[in-house]
Amino acid sequence: MSNSTGLTRTLEDGVAILTLDRPEVRNAFDDALIAALTQAYEAAIADPSAVAILLRANGPVFCSGGDLNWMRRMASYSQEENLADALGLAKLMRTIDLSPKPTLVRIHGSAFAGATGLIAASDIAVAVPEAEFAVTEVRIGLIPAVISPYLVRAMGARQARRYFLTAERFSAATALGLGLVHEVVPAEELDAAIARHLKALKAASPAALAATKALVAAVDKPLDDHVITDTAHRIADQRASADGREGVTAFLEKRKPNWGAA
Repeated sequence: MSNSTGLTRTLEDGVAILTLDRPEVRNAFDDALIAALTQAYEAAIADPSAVAILLRANGPVFCSGGDLNWMRRMASYSQEENLADALGLAKLMRTIDLSPKPTLVRIHGSAFAGATGLIAASDIAVAVPEAEFAVTEVRIGLIPAVISPYLVRAMGARQARRYFLTAERFSAATALGLGLVHEVVPAEELDAAIARHLKALKAASPAALAATKALVAAVDKPLDDHVITDTAHRIADQRASADGREGVTAFLEKRKPNWGAA
């Protein structure tokens, strides 16, 4: 099933497959796609016939992060509007993270900014060697607030400092070493790798899978509502700041930002 938000949903052999389908904008997401993804994950979680949830994408890029038109709208948002918007993305990340059903992500191309959060919040991530990754928010005067708990948990605080601060691109091999992805395989083997993981998951007890995810959350310090709300407030404040507005405006106008003059 597909809709105008750029998301396709299907159920195949017990797997809920969610496909980002906006190749014309490099599968960038906006508030509509974020809401559709959240609803799709919630529906898959509630569907007794779905054993696992797979996120994938069409086109050459997995996901380039935020949509330009969405960013244009954000540039004029008030702090309250930015907060509501950020909480929408926070809800999506939290829904993926807390899913009692295993979540997988098939990374056939590059993933930037918020897309790295989708990967970090998922249980199993498989990428091709050609994929590149970057946490780019500081380049436009923003911070990777809402996705930060998941990335810091996946990569560790020290590595997160480097890649958050430099916004540099890094390879799939580096992402593997950092713990952002679990496996890197040639493109022609990507579907087979995903199928291998799904076969293993289907052989397990669904109740035991859910209980195992709950176990990991219990023994690893879980994210709480305070942290989630705090990250949303931080990005809302940064978006509404002088540097945030100048950075996004400069990015949209394809010029260098004039930090401190906004």
